[in-house]
Amino acid sequence: MLNGISKKIYLTLIPPTEEDSRSYQVRIMDSLADQGLETRMSLSVMRKLYPLCDTSDWKITVSLAWDGVCWEIVNAEAGDTSNEHYGLATDIGSTTVVTRLLNCNTGECLAEVSSYNHQIAYGTDILTRIFYCKDNPSALEEIRRAAIDTLMENFEKIEKETGISSQSCIQMTVAANTTMIHFLLGMDAFCVFSTPYAVRADHPDFIPGKELEIPVLGYVYCYPNKSNYLGGDIISGMVATELYKEKDICVFFDIGTNGELVIGNEEFLLCGAGAAGPALEGGVVETGMRATEGAVDEVHIKDEQIQIHVIGETKPLGICGSGIIDLLAELFLHGWVDIKGTLYPEESRLIQKKGDSYAVEYAPGLFFSQNDINEFMRTKAAGYTMVAYMLRESGITAQDISKFYVAGAFGKHVSKESAITIGLYPDMDRDRLISAGNSSLEGAQKALLYKEVLDDIDIILEKMVYLQYGAAADFLDFMVAAQALPHTNMELFPTVKEKLEALQNPK
Repeated sequence: MLNGISKKIYLTLIPPTEEDSRSYQVRIMDSLADQGLETRMSLSVMRKLYPLCDTSDWKITVSLAWDGVCWEIVNAEAGDTSNEHYGLATDIGSTTVVTRLLNCNTGECLAEVSSYNHQIAYGTDILTRIFYCKDNPSALEEIRRAAIDTLMENFEKIEKETGISSQSCIQMTVAANTTMIHFLLGMDAFCVFSTPYAVRADHPDFIPGKELEIPVLGYVYCYPNKSNYLGGDIISGMVATELYKEKDICVFFDIGTNGELVIGNEEFLLCGAGAAGPALEGGVVETGMRATEGAVDEVHIKDEQIQIHVIGETKPLGICGSGIIDLLAELFLHGWVDIKGTLYPEESRLIQKKGDSYAVEYAPGLFFSQNDINEFMRTKAAGYTMVAYMLRESGITAQDISKFYVAGAFGKHVSKESAITIGLYPDMDRDRLISAGNSSLEGAQKALLYKEVLDDIDIILEKMVYLQYGAAADFLDFMVAAQALPHTNMELFPTVKEKLEALQNPK
């Protein structure tokens, strides 16, 4: 049995007598106290006790929800239903919301579903949504409602797949960035992006599901955030990877439209965050798209021909982040672009004139232009600079890193070799580059199943020291140096240098 933030306990109680006339409520709470559980009882359960206890011959199962301070009895059922113990874990992303249904007795994942965040209707990027509802309560309610509707869509998918409704779940845990949590709770999020960056709330903790209009029996636990840009999704990532328990130096890197970075171990956690740009997720690039069916996600150049893989094995419709990184790496290694990312039309017939500049045709009718390359170079430079700057500030080199975790769907699918070739990741032992997957969701699951994680979260927050990139006088110098393939200083990328030399001077 796991020790999570919910419990289902079967009780066989002795009915009241004239000699023992304790109330139904106290009789149940005393029985739980005998098991070392101090509890309180919700009004909805008090109302159910009669005739439930009498008709069930005083054999009942109670559901307990941890509220951050004590256990609350949130449901009572006839007979032994202790095996039907469920909970939900959710990662609320700005684009996608992913929910897992867990068996809280065994930890088994019974279903995992995802839906596009309904807030996209109010802006594909977070800033647009923030400005849409700034100082506008009715618009803010629309944004909040969109978050709840997305969750409800996931709940419906789970029930259709398993037959288990969210109303059968005791608790739910949520990990999300600071803005997404503000929207979920119906709070104006303009503070996230405006000075003095004092957010409305950073420790929402346990909130009654009914108060949020989320149909669970007990509470919704929201991971706290460290700062305006370093949200609960990153704290959840710390829990998932257990970086804060490591003896050796580790790095946690979550890269997407924004980039969040943590360097440290059991002794310290140095962290920072900043904008990377939408190019890594296929945004900005003219034929870019998310990693869905029809997206080119792998690219290789062989015998002067571009070979691609398409998600879903269908006709290519565009290219996603991992495909862009592969393409740029291959173009560079084969001499189709130079160190500055400039296309060389004389190197291939696939490089054609498009408007005022050139573009490479990576699939029939699909082009990756010079403007696309320029935009992507800025994005990859921002990602690398975050890492390089933080390493310098901590006095750590890439060789000192024991594990380099790359979180999110991007980290899961991107080629390590390609990412190093273009200078997005530092040149290091590939075995130390680890995909952390959806660490935000994994951390939410751990908080649901292991109550002791709540103590660890306090430890993580206490250890974290947040650095403002904007305060660094030479941050822009780092950026400029990184706007090359893989970097203006090739000595920082010895394996890429070797690979280039081997391709240029084949035996």
